[in-house]
Amino acid sequence: MKRLVSKNIEELIPYPPGKPIEELEREYGIKGSIKLASNENPLGSSPRAVKAIRNYLSRAHFYPDGSCYYLKRRLAEKLRVNAENIILGNGSNEIIELLVRTFLRVGEEALISDTSFVVYRLIVKAAGRKFSSVPMKGLRYDLKGMRKKVNARTKLVFIDNPNNPTGTIVRRKELREFLSDLPEGAICVVDEAYYEFANDRQYPNTLTYLNGDKLVVTLRTFSKVYGLAGLRIGYGVAKKELVNYMERVRQPFNVNSLAQVGALAALEDKEHLKKTQENNRRGLAYLCREMERMGLEYVPTQTNFFLINLKRNGAKVYQDLLREGVIVRPMAGYGLPQYIRVTVGLPEQNKRFISALRKVLFTPGNSRD
Repeated sequence: MKRLVSKNIEELIPYPPGKPIEELEREYGIKGSIKLASNENPLGSSPRAVKAIRNYLSRAHFYPDGSCYYLKRRLAEKLRVNAENIILGNGSNEIIELLVRTFLRVGEEALISDTSFVVYRLIVKAAGRKFSSVPMKGLRYDLKGMRKKVNARTKLVFIDNPNNPTGTIVRRKELREFLSDLPEGAICVVDEAYYEFANDRQYPNTLTYLNGDKLVVTLRTFSKVYGLAGLRIGYGVAKKELVNYMERVRQPFNVNSLAQVGALAALEDKEHLKKTQENNRRGLAYLCREMERMGLEYVPTQTNFFLINLKRNGAKVYQDLLREGVIVRPMAGYGLPQYIRVTVGLPEQNKRFISALRKVLFTPGNSRD
């Protein structure tokens, strides 16, 4: 049969979505399971956002505001930038795709790190472009190693900060030194999906590069701390010239109306933001203490999730936890076959996870390679 797609498409492995909770419960014969696999907000969406969405439903027959006028201006005010520096997307993933489609020309390359957000390489490869990657050191970005990889063909550099799936960060000095060597015309994309959870004093403020001579794009999302993952809305902040080019490629009406009104309301819900951050802080402290009590290694994190080194088959532990009604994320797909990634849940969910993990790991005959 004649090949229907290009080789780069044929070689892609689709992003592995998790099964719906209802289907997992049916398959495993369990009830009341908890999902700690996708780094979602366990407190749910901002109540203000939910109210705004409900109030807007009677107008859902109208096309959305294609310019995201009100949301863009509120974001500009909050971030102290100009509205022309902001682009909205159907999740920050769409903006990653816009960056690749807009700027990565034939013969140019993207630069990424191993064990970083898998979507970067998927989008670059799907576009028929090339990328080079650099291994991490101690599950952290090796920016010195990446600097050595930068060449005349390097057009886009992707850095997720904090990183998914490790939860580690690139600090201010590291980023500044890396950018100082970035050649003219190369664009550094700093994906800050977990920005609101980072509390390290050396965490960089990438918006300070907006008026400098380096091309830096900051990506953020409403999926995590604001709890609007199901509405798919994120944004990018960059020099107006970069935004202008991406706007030429962006599809009209790419951000739906409910996402826009929900995000606008969520920005004003400071109480929900603080509750989410506090729940995460307390939850992480509890989970890390329990890891130490069990003698398990974990990766210190600046996010709402963390990695656990089980020193055994992580996929097997994942399966055993499923039978206990606890859904986590195995990490073999990221080259970490002995790890699982766990989202911080509500206090009762965290306790249930610890109880299930103890049972799985320390009951004779369970979770052995």
